[in-house]
Amino acid sequence: MRRHSASSAEPAANQSTRNDWATLKTLVPYLWAYKWRVLLALTFLVGAKVANVGVPLILKKLIDHMTIGPNNPQALLVLPLGILVAYGALRLCTTLFTELREFVFAKVTQRAVRNIALQVFRHLHSLSLRFHLNRQTGGMTRDMERGTRGIASLVSYTLYSILPTLIEITLVIGYLALHYDIWFSVITAAALVVYISFTVMVTEWRTHFRRTMNDLDSKANTKAIDSLINYETVKYFGNEDYEARRYDAGLQHYETAAVKSQTSLSVLNTGQSMIIAVAVTLILWRATQGVIDGVMTLGDLVLVNAFMIQLYIPLNFLGVIYREIKQSLADMERLFSLLDQQREIADAPHAKPLIASGAEVKFSHVDFSYETKRQILFDVDFTIPAGTATAVVGHSGSGKSTLSRLLFRFYDVDAGSITIDGQDLRDLTQASLRSAIGIVPQDTVLFNDTIEYNIAYGKPGAARDEIIAAAQAAYIHDFIETLPDGYATMVGERGLKLSGGEKQRVAIARTLLKNPAILIFDEATSALDSKAEQAIQAQLKDIAQDRTTLVIAHRLSTIADAAQILVLDHGRIVERGTHPQLLAADGAYAQMWTRQQARPDEAAASPLDDALGENAAVA
Repeated sequence: MRRHSASSAEPAANQSTRNDWATLKTLVPYLWAYKWRVLLALTFLVGAKVANVGVPLILKKLIDHMTIGPNNPQALLVLPLGILVAYGALRLCTTLFTELREFVFAKVTQRAVRNIALQVFRHLHSLSLRFHLNRQTGGMTRDMERGTRGIASLVSYTLYSILPTLIEITLVIGYLALHYDIWFSVITAAALVVYISFTVMVTEWRTHFRRTMNDLDSKANTKAIDSLINYETVKYFGNEDYEARRYDAGLQHYETAAVKSQTSLSVLNTGQSMIIAVAVTLILWRATQGVIDGVMTLGDLVLVNAFMIQLYIPLNFLGVIYREIKQSLADMERLFSLLDQQREIADAPHAKPLIASGAEVKFSHVDFSYETKRQILFDVDFTIPAGTATAVVGHSGSGKSTLSRLLFRFYDVDAGSITIDGQDLRDLTQASLRSAIGIVPQDTVLFNDTIEYNIAYGKPGAARDEIIAAAQAAYIHDFIETLPDGYATMVGERGLKLSGGEKQRVAIARTLLKNPAILIFDEATSALDSKAEQAIQAQLKDIAQDRTTLVIAHRLSTIADAAQILVLDHGRIVERGTHPQLLAADGAYAQMWTRQQARPDEAAASPLDDALGENAAVA
C-alpha cells in the first residue's frame, strides 16, 4: 500500500537561499542555446575594443608627425591624410562593431528572458495546491517581475560593460608593458586590483541591504494587492485607514532599508574615486617625467593620457555596474528559487493516459491528511458505479471538498487508493485525468475577461455556436443577451461584476462545454434562488445522465434521487444508502431532512452541525 507523507510536500512559498554561482549556472544554458549568436557577438565585441584602443595609437602618430624636431623638421608642411583616414576608420569601426554586437545579441537576451519566464510560469502551475494555498500572490508576482528584469540587466551589463572593460584593460596594460617603462603597467594593474577588491568587499557588505529591501518590498506589495483584492471586505468593515496604516508600516520599513543602502553607496563611491585619482596622478607623473628625460615624445604623453581617460570612465563605471549586477543576481535568486520548489504531485515515469470506459470511480480505504498531525479522512471506502450519481453530505470540515481535490489529484492519498475504471490515479498522467473530470464549484472565480472567454475556458478554441449552446443549457444566454456588450461583457476581477448566481451559471456553462466523463457538483446551486435552482437542477440532471457524478450538497432536496448518498462525519462515512433507506434508518440524515423540511429557508446553512456534533476545521 503506497503512502505519501504530507510533510514532504513543497513548503510554503518560502524561498531557498542560492549563491551567485548557482544562479549564473542556472542562467547560462538558456544563453548558450544560441551559442553561434553569442560567439559572433563576442567577436564583434573584441573588434570594437581593438578599434577603440587603436584610436589613441593613431592619435600618437598624428601628434609625433606634426611635432617639429630633429627627426621631423618639416612636420607641418605635410598633411598626414593616411593617419587621418585611419583615425576616422577606427572611430567608425568602434561604433559599427558595437552596434553589430547589440544587433546580434538582442535576440539572445530577449529569448532567454522569455523562456525563463515561461518555464517559471509553467512550473508554478505544476506545483501542488498546498504550495498555492500557502503562497502570497503579490510577493510572488513581484519576484517574477524583478527576476526577469534582472536577467536582462545582468546580460546587458555583462556583455556591454564588464567584458568590454576587461578586454580594453588587458589590451592597454599589454601595450604599456611592451612599449614603456614597466611602472606604467604596474601602476595600472595595481590600481585595477585594489579597485576591484575594494568594490567587491564593500558591495558584498551592501548586498544584504538589497535583499532586505526586496523582502520588504514584496511584503508591502503583498499587503497592497491582498487589500485591493478584498476591496469589498475592507469597505464592509470600514477599514480603509487600517489597511493604509498596514501598508504604510511596510513602506516605512522599506524606507529605512533604502536609506541604509544609499548611505553605504556613498562610502563605496568615495573609495572608488580616491583609488582612480591616485592611479591617474601617478601615471601622468611618470609620463611627464619621461618627456622631460627625453625618453618619451609628446605623442607618448598624449597616448598615455588618452589611455587613462579611456580606462577612467569605464573603470569608474565598473563599480556601478558591479553593484547593479549584484542587485540583478539578488533579484534573480528569488525567481530561480521558484524553480527550485519541488513538485509534490508529479506524473510517474510509467504514467499512462486515462482510458475511460464508463468512468467508474472507486475510493478504496482512503486515509488523508493535509498536515501530519491532523488527519482529515479515515478509511473512506465507496464506489460510484459508471453513469450514476453519488451524493455526499456532512458538516463543514467533514472532508466533502477533500474528496473532489483527491479525485482531481491535487494531493495524493496517505493510504489506500482511488481508481477510475480500475486505473490508479497515481499511474495516470495528470493531463488526461483532469481532462476527464469537470467541476462546478461552490465558490466560482472567473478570469478578468469577457463572459465569452470565461465560458470558452472549458474548451479553448471552441466555436461560438458551441459557447452559445453551453450558455443556453446553463440558462444564462438570455441574461447575456440583455447586456449592452453581450458576450463581450467584462466580468471584472474574479468576476465581481456578476452576481453569485450569474457566476455560477457561467461555471456550469464552462463545464458543459468541457463535456467531461466525470462530473463534480460542489454545491453547484448554492448561490441561486429557489426558482433558478429548480431550473438549473433539472438541467443538471439531464447533464449528469450517463455520466459518473459526485454531488457535494447541503440542500438534501437536490440529491434525494441520487443512486447513493454518503454521510460524512469528521472524515468517516457514518451512513450510506438511498434517500428512502436513510430516512428509514432514522439517523443523522433523517434528522437533517426533518430539520430542512421544517425550515427550508435555512437549508443552505450547515444543517448537519447539530445532528453530527460540533464543527471541525474547514477541510
